Amino acid sequence: MGLNEEIQRRRTFAIISHPDAGKTTLTEKLLLFGGAIHVAGAVKSNKIKKTATSDWMEIEKQRGISVATSVMGFNYGDYKINILDTPGHQDFAEDTYRTLTAVDSVIIVVDVAKGVEQQTRKLMEVCRMRNTPVIIFVNKLDREGRDPFDILDELENELKISVRPLSWPINIGAKFKGVYNIYEGALDLFKPDKQKVTERVEITDVNDPAVDEAVGAADAAKLREDLDLIEGVYPEFDRQAYLEGKVAPVFFGSALNTFGVKELLDCFVKIAPSPKPTVAEERMINPHEENFTGFIFKIHANMDPNHRSCIAFCKVCSGKFERNANYKHVRSGKMMRFAAPTAFMAQKKSVVDEAYPGDIVGIPDTGNFKIGDTLTTGEELHFKGLPSFSPEMFKYIENTDPMKSKQLEKGIQQLMDEGVAQLFVNQFNGRKIIGTVGQLQFEVIQYRLLHEYGAQCRWEPISLYKACWIDSDDPEALAAFKKRKHQFMAIDRQGRDVFLADSNYVLQMARNDFPAINFYFSSEF
Repeated sequence: MGLNEEIQRRRTFAIISHPDAGKTTLTEKLLLFGGAIHVAGAVKSNKIKKTATSDWMEIEKQRGISVATSVMGFNYGDYKINILDTPGHQDFAEDTYRTLTAVDSVIIVVDVAKGVEQQTRKLMEVCRMRNTPVIIFVNKLDREGRDPFDILDELENELKISVRPLSWPINIGAKFKGVYNIYEGALDLFKPDKQKVTERVEITDVNDPAVDEAVGAADAAKLREDLDLIEGVYPEFDRQAYLEGKVAPVFFGSALNTFGVKELLDCFVKIAPSPKPTVAEERMINPHEENFTGFIFKIHANMDPNHRSCIAFCKVCSGKFERNANYKHVRSGKMMRFAAPTAFMAQKKSVVDEAYPGDIVGIPDTGNFKIGDTLTTGEELHFKGLPSFSPEMFKYIENTDPMKSKQLEKGIQQLMDEGVAQLFVNQFNGRKIIGTVGQLQFEVIQYRLLHEYGAQCRWEPISLYKACWIDSDDPEALAAFKKRKHQFMAIDRQGRDVFLADSNYVLQMARNDFPAINFYFSSEF
């Protein structure tokens, strides 16, 4: 199969939502249909001892939440699907934002009872900035929830995008009988089962008497009425408008009971985009180009606890990635060869000989990579859009076991490489400060340092409002600022100057007193 055919059959997408909407459960069921797993695991259950495939870290199994983006690739029919299951919890939003730079489309999961929640709105804004095509899956229809038409109105108002239902539920909660597949004109009946697929009734159209037999005359009449209303209110589904990020197709189902998932997947592979061009600072990169290009959007430490190795996740943007070929690491200018690049099924890895645009390749990392690094066959390229944001919470990190200071040092370095938190060293007292976007991050770092590196740490409070990166075209002004604010100056891991403001008032005063200094709230400048 040639490069063009390989590109056309690829679908790389992220699943995003608010915590507990059923994102990881949906991922499990997609893997089940792809034949990638044979028994779907549970995110939270005492009876099912198998945990979700994408939640493989020990802390994820204990908490029942995702704390890191997982990558899973599998074949479905003629298509090669790459799923990125992202954390929904806002404390890990930065991981999710960066993941969205590596995908061509997105599935948003919405809980039918709770509707659109705050985190979903934020993630939708990121998709809108990039014009990423979005499909919405309304989940948990086997539980009592809101009226489907109310949900559609809320999706339009809250996510600021036109919607078009491509399936429609027959009742909801305890009376839920199934879904009419508008896209294919078929009726799927609901039977609660966490492992098997539902039963399909073959019909010619919605007025077929078989519909009355399957769901009862009253529900069949209500379904026809609803469908007439949908046809009257919502325009015909336009694939081009979906690809431009203007219309979001909506599907209904229950991921836990494997219902409505196959309909979503079958439609998704037909309408979703294959890998799209990527914007670099120098030029637009077309996936069909012969030469390989790719960028690192995530680094994960300790995927295999037996080997203290980091894996850098590389999104292939163009050309063909080949094992043992020489590629240029643009930031360092060095040529590198990769003897054991891997493809993923969450934590399980297998060595790959080649990868195509849209694929995510794992590259063993011994400290060479940073998030945002570019790999090419020789061209100088820099990909944009992988910022680190200014943290919102800060704590001093202290070693509680002096015998393990080396392990702590290594653990902090590798975990900071992942980009989930940031390390600043206070230039006044030399103490290390960790900055995160949420409280849960501190617990995860402490847990992983102990269980993956055997290092114990404790947190000490520090009162800070913001960390701002600073620079100036006037060296004297910069020196004067650093002298005046020496107690509040720190350096980040790249050796850049960071001003630690302890209140909004102090920050505003500094900006007024030193007009020659530039203040930045994300590290991409």
